Amino acid sequence: MSRYRSAWMALLLLGVLQSLAGCSKKQEISSAPISGEKSKAGAMLAYEHVLRIRLPGAEVAGRVTAARQACETARFGACNVLRIEQGERDAELAVRIVPEGVEPMAKLASQGGTVGFRQTTAEDLADVVNDNQRRRELLEKHAQHLAELAVRKDIAVTDLIALSHEQASVESQLQSLQAVAANQQHRLDTNRLELHFGDTSAYSRSGRIGKGFTGLLDETTEGVTDALGLLGYGLPFLILAFPLALLWLWLWRRFTRRGRDERRSVDKA
Repeated sequence: MSRYRSAWMALLLLGVLQSLAGCSKKQEISSAPISGEKSKAGAMLAYEHVLRIRLPGAEVAGRVTAARQACETARFGACNVLRIEQGERDAELAVRIVPEGVEPMAKLASQGGTVGFRQTTAEDLADVVNDNQRRRELLEKHAQHLAELAVRKDIAVTDLIALSHEQASVESQLQSLQAVAANQQHRLDTNRLELHFGDTSAYSRSGRIGKGFTGLLDETTEGVTDALGLLGYGLPFLILAFPLALLWLWLWRRFTRRGRDERRSVDKA
């Protein structure tokens, strides 16, 4: 009996330790700051951060508004709002901000809540940046060659007109590549920060059970709707098939009856 009691106590102690470890891990995640990143010398990395923040449902809208205003007023440095999506009890805010502003923006957004998930990723832009640079250099050389041809005195009028069109085309392509280069540099100089706000009740056990029941009712409703749609689609075919089936049955009985009558006549003869 004492051995069983010792085993139960050991299991109980293990469960308590696991719960404490889970709580400490959760606290560590929620309190750990997320900082902006800069590319090191020679690297061309565009950094992106994702934060999922749990807040009481009534505080989500206010927290999104505060983060948005902080970005629009450049409270933590140059910042641009990229996307806003807001539902009844959840919301998403995506901004592009200087690396120094990522941490204070994240702290402002998570104030009064907990961070359930955070992620930092980097996209290497070295290949696309270098490719864009090579294309620009080739076009600049081509534009210089066209300019040298344009100053020649022995060039025909028709050739000069064609040359002018080519110069305009090259200039347009150069402007497009310069815009691409500016956008790439902006991505290298700033960090993209996505803030996902969710209601804390959605993560509780009762919230998950309620969400499961809601999903079950939705699926049941969709199933009944689909079944009624199929019934409505097949009902005209059933209406047409019923008299055809009766006609086939009547013909089958008639021919089989005639065959039996003929066999009986043969047997009597």
